[in-house]
Amino acid sequence: MNKLAFCTIKELRRLLDTQEVSRQEVVDYFLGQAEKHKNINATIEVFSKDSILKETQESGILSGIPGYIKDNIVQKGRNASCASKMLQNFNSPYDATATSRLKEAGALLLGRANMDEFAMGSSGETSAYGVAKNPWNTECVAGGSSSGSIASVAAGMACWALGSETGGSVRLPAALCGLVGFKPTYGAISRYGLIAYGSSLDQIGITARTVYDTALVFSAIAGNDPHDSSTLSRGMYDYTKNLDGSLKKGLRIGVIKEALNGQGLHPEIKKATEDALKKYEELGATLVPLSMKTLEYGAACYFIVSRAEAASNLARFDGVRYGTRTKDAKNLIDMYEKTRQELFGQEVKARILIGNYVLSVGHADEFYTNAQKIRAAIRQEFMEVFKEVDVVALPTHSVPAFKIGEFDNDKLAMDLQDYFTAPMNLAGIPAISIPVGQTEDKKPIGMQLAGPHCSEELLFQVAHAYEQVTSWHTLHPEI
Repeated sequence: MNKLAFCTIKELRRLLDTQEVSRQEVVDYFLGQAEKHKNINATIEVFSKDSILKETQESGILSGIPGYIKDNIVQKGRNASCASKMLQNFNSPYDATATSRLKEAGALLLGRANMDEFAMGSSGETSAYGVAKNPWNTECVAGGSSSGSIASVAAGMACWALGSETGGSVRLPAALCGLVGFKPTYGAISRYGLIAYGSSLDQIGITARTVYDTALVFSAIAGNDPHDSSTLSRGMYDYTKNLDGSLKKGLRIGVIKEALNGQGLHPEIKKATEDALKKYEELGATLVPLSMKTLEYGAACYFIVSRAEAASNLARFDGVRYGTRTKDAKNLIDMYEKTRQELFGQEVKARILIGNYVLSVGHADEFYTNAQKIRAAIRQEFMEVFKEVDVVALPTHSVPAFKIGEFDNDKLAMDLQDYFTAPMNLAGIPAISIPVGQTEDKKPIGMQLAGPHCSEELLFQVAHAYEQVTSWHTLHPEI
């Protein structure tokens, strides 16, 4: 049974289909893994065996395949805390669309994954339930905000997990933990049941060991949803069917010069990215050097837009209708103030304050309006770039996984962790991070590929082709 720990969905599917293991044995094993790796702190709650088996169908493309759900994606009858004291007792009366589609596909939902509070963070350190640690080095962060989702898969506790992306919160931790991390086109997966942080940016994302596995989970949950008017009109589709290891003839990969030559990029990450690009040349792709002038403005633009939307979205958490309420309020205003002061963490409060500031009279034009202009420029530049190339390639992260607490006194450095990932969220385009190397001290390195709107199938094909001629995705931590 030990071979199950780091198996892929495809491998586990074969074991289930040949009856070498049963659904019950799979649940038993992976619940044991969760207990074994409690020190990683990847989960907020692990469900009981009976409830896991009872909640899901026995047939479907993910039948018997275990995974975790980030704790801002609701599951009916389960708590959904967003890793915050504010929602510590909130029990969801319904399933998110992604959750219900996973159940229909037969997936085994093992529990609620840890995360940065309300998805606000790039390291997993803002959770009210403690830091989710990197399985490759437990002194280091797993990345954020989908820290627990990624750490659970990296530690061998599940085959896949759902996270959410606002500025890179699946791709970034996936890169730090040696996994595939995927953000689809905005609207490709329903946001119904995803507790909002920045509504124009948020999108459910997926992590798994391989591109095939990621595409399979995406196939199960993507598609139009009448509950979410922002979903695309596309129906369900099998995104695995054309993954044959080949690149499309004449594929052109744009290499963003500013991304590889800018200050602050770790030399081992630069080399691993360049080596991966050489591998693509060997596979027949043409590398096209290009410039993206708006890249340097992405992080600042994201900083303003995300905080403005957070201030608006989190205004509802006031102790009246949702979540927990302070116990010693003297009147209504006192209750509002004390509830939010006591139950929001420091990072969440800081982002709400900044969001209200950039939206305030006298400052909105200077900050929020200008940020929206920059966002439009980022979108436009991507559109122009994709007239010349099929996909673009750039690092996912600028530094390897760092020590827990390393940036406690350098908030700017922490905010810049999203430097390479946030532009795709602002533009609403799909992107995928794949493992492309390791540092000398065995820390994973990721590279991301981004494509135009609705190019998920192409991105999967390009990422899968690299995976077939390299072995980085087969490595796992010795824990």
